[in-house]
Formats: sequence, C-alpha cells, structure tokens
Amino acid sequence: MNLFRTKSIEQSIADADEPGRKLKRSLSTWDLMIMGVAVAVGAGIFSVGAKAAANFAGPAVTISFAVAAVTCALAIMCYAEFATAIPVAGSAYVFTYATMGEVLAWIIGWNLILELFTAAAVIAKYWGIYLSKVFALMGVDMPPALNIGGVDLYWGAFLIVAIFTVLLVLGTKLSARVGNVFTLIKIAVVLFVIVVGFTYVKFSNYAPFVPASQPTGGSDGADVMKQSFFGFLTGAVPAQYGTLGIFAGAALVFFAFIGFDVVATSAEEVKNPQKTLPRGIFGGLALVTLLYILVSLALTGMVSYTQLAEAKNPTLTTAFEAVGNTDAAKVIAFGSLIGLTTVIMVLLMGLARVVLAMSRDGLLPRALSKTSAKRSTPVRLQIICGAAVAIVAGLTNVDLLEEMINIGTLSAFVMVSLGILVLRKKRPGLKPAFRVPFGKVLPVVSAVLCVYLMTNLAVETWIFFAIWLAIGLAIYFAYGQRHSRLNEKFASAKAAVSGAASAFGRNGDSSDSRDSSDSSDSGGSGDDEDSLSKV
Repeated sequence: MNLFRTKSIEQSIADADEPGRKLKRSLSTWDLMIMGVAVAVGAGIFSVGAKAAANFAGPAVTISFAVAAVTCALAIMCYAEFATAIPVAGSAYVFTYATMGEVLAWIIGWNLILELFTAAAVIAKYWGIYLSKVFALMGVDMPPALNIGGVDLYWGAFLIVAIFTVLLVLGTKLSARVGNVFTLIKIAVVLFVIVVGFTYVKFSNYAPFVPASQPTGGSDGADVMKQSFFGFLTGAVPAQYGTLGIFAGAALVFFAFIGFDVVATSAEEVKNPQKTLPRGIFGGLALVTLLYILVSLALTGMVSYTQLAEAKNPTLTTAFEAVGNTDAAKVIAFGSLIGLTTVIMVLLMGLARVVLAMSRDGLLPRALSKTSAKRSTPVRLQIICGAAVAIVAGLTNVDLLEEMINIGTLSAFVMVSLGILVLRKKRPGLKPAFRVPFGKVLPVVSAVLCVYLMTNLAVETWIFFAIWLAIGLAIYFAYGQRHSRLNEKFASAKAAVSGAASAFGRNGDSSDSRDSSDSSDSGGSGDDEDSLSKV
C-alpha cells in the first residue's frame, strides 16, 4: 500500500479535460480580484476585528491584521506558483497530491472541506441573523429562527444558500457577475465606515496601544480549553492582551483572509491562468489588507477597547452605537448583510470544486465529479453541497466551530508552502509563470508563521481538529485508498510485471530459450518496473 504515491502534473491537467467532468474557462483577472474581495470583505471586517480588539489585542489589532496579511501573502505566493504550474480545480489538495503523496493530499482535501463547509454554514447562519436585524431597523419584527417541533430553524440560512446554489448551477460567470454587484456595494459601505469612523477618532483611545497582559480569571477546565494551544504547551496561565495577545488576535482575524485560497480553487475556470491568477489574487489581497487596517484604526480610535470588551458580541455597529450615530449603525447592518452574501457564494463554489477534484481521483465517489454538458458546472455536486450547508446552518449550533475554519485553512497553507520546495526539487525544469522570490526562504517563513498561528488557536479547536482528522483517515482507508484511480493504475502495472515474470518462468525449460528469455525479458521487465515506479 503506497500511501505517498504522487499524481503527475501532466495527469492532473489531462484529467481536467476529461469529457463530462470538465469546467468552462470563463473568469477574468477582474472576476478573480473581485472574488477574493467578495469572500474576504464580510464577517472578518464587520465583526471579527472588533472581537479581536476587545478580547485579545486592544488597539494593536491593527498589527494583528498586518501579521495575518503578511502570513497570507507569503502563502498566497506559494499558491500562485502552484496554480500557474497546475491550473486545475482543487487548490491545495491538487498541489499536495503532485508533491507529497496521496494520503497527505487526502488530509489537506479533507481539511479544505472542513474550512469551506464550516465557513459557509457559519456565515449563512449569521446572514439570517443580520437579515432579521435589517428588518428590525425597518420596523418589521422578523425573528431569525422559527421554533418547529422544539427545534430552532434558522430560515434565513436556507434562503440564501438556496439562492446561490441555483446561481452556481446556472453558471460560474453568471454567479460572478451577481457577486461583482454585491461586492461593489459593500466596498462602498466599508469606505463609508472608514470616512465616518475617522470623524469620531480620539487619539486617547489608542493608549495603551498594546495593553498589558492580564489573566482571564483562573485555570479551571473551561478556561484552559479556551486558552491558546501555545499557552497550554508552555504552561502559561490563561491570559489576554500583551504581545501574545497580538498573535492570538492575528490567529482570529486570519478568518478574514480565508478567501484567497478559495480563489485558487477556481484555477480551472480562469482564462489564461498563468497571467490571470497571480494578478487577480494579489490585487484582491492588497485591496482587502488596506481596507482592514483602515477599518481597525477607525474602530479602535472611536471607542476604547475596554468598552468593546463589555459587549457580549462586539461588532462595528457596537462602536457606532457607542458614539451615538445610530444612522451609521443602520448602514453597517445593511452592509454586513450584503457583505456576508457574496462570501457564502464563493465558499459554496470553492467547496464544490474541492470535492470535484477529489472525486475525479476516486478518493470520493466518481459520480460526484460529473458536470453538465450544457452549463459545464457540477450540477449534482453543487446541489448536494448546498443542501448539506443549509441543513447544518439552519438546524445546528454551528457557530461554536468558528475557529475550525482557521485551522483548516492554516493547515492547507503549511502544506502548500512546503510543497513548493518539493515541487522545485522534483521538477527543476518546470517554469511556472509566477515564482516565489528569494528561493527557499519565503516558503519556509510562510510555513513557520502558519504553524505558529495555528498554535495560537484554542485548545478545544485542536481537539475538534484531531477528531476531524481521525474521521477523515477512517474514510480514506475504508474507501478512498481502495478506489483511488492511482491505486487502479498501480495495481494494473503490478499485474503486468507479475504476468511478465510468470511468462518468463513458463518459457524457461531449455537453456537456449532461457538465455533468449533472459536477454529479452530483462529489458521488458525493467520497463514495467520503471513504469510501475512512475505510477
């Protein structure tokens, strides 16, 4: 059982053109850039930044965003190099399969499913809650959940997931156009927040910029589960703020940057991917980072971080309500709704593309990878993904697993960063359109930063992550490993070698024939073994 067999780049590209399982190249640089902004400018800018400032970093949340942005930028460079070398759907899963082997590719694919599925479900639920808030601002009482048979049904999640599932089924270009309109609206709302927010800034609120570290209230079991894994490993008393608080905040706000690995999953649907992918990814990342830093400066300058910490779930709305601007709070509520809308769309698309790539390879049922002949979209798979997300978002307390999104993303970033080093060693003659500068330095720095941010996530997140990995490995060994298309090719090549050896044994009765067979079969057997090793 060869768990670390790799799939060649040429085979990945060939599989992407398999009739009945191929996607249509229709996205431009602008579409990709807007897609990155669409998925990033959402929950991250409207709520996560406020939480990070209130509970972890104080005014230094600006540095937290910068650390997260640098980490993301380094990893995205590695994604861009891979994506221009292997422009097919699947993102980190495909890249890992080409460099580190099948079992690690499965783990990364499984983690990407965790990231995209959980993110889509969490944000769909938030969307429904924000929708109720918008109705309330209009004087309409519309509860976010309906109690049916003792079960709370978050109807808004079902509604938004259904709408975008239909759009994605109809075509990637159509859904991208709808997403572009929503994205431009929410960028306008964010600019409004920045301009209006800075009119309320008091420089005294920035002091102390890095609040002194302080214990969070004890060392009981619940507190330990909530502290960072790094603090747990080093035996530190559960605390918040201080220098470690900046990195804990960075680990949390990293949620705001998850969109850019999703953009890489669309590589197979991009026109001229060698040029379009790097431009689209980096253009979107630069714009998002600028917006995040400006919003965080406005937020922490408007009100003291201690005032934000007093709120149960601090958001940008909390800050504007604190300074008495309820009109701005209404605009932000509307902007949050629009912002979350496009995030859900891109996450649903990314989830279907990752599952599509894994099912093409046989690690998940092959039937899932079929695409529509008319629309070139994975209709059946997109409907299944949408239904699963809607059920979980509408009927469960999925928001408890928010940090699982980050750990899934960061684990994929680690493998992609290290995979670049392996790719360059295995394929030195490969010349991708984009190449990470400074040789091995930046990929290694990227991997180290991602691992460190992972250790700043809560202990309970690591426990849930371990359980998720155990379930994934069980599925791989029960189904994926045996049904892998590489496994079938490996078995066929092995059978051919065995057949050649058996034929040699049957024809080896006379010394003359044995000599002749030795001469001819040694070359043929060598070829078979070489082809087997390549498989």
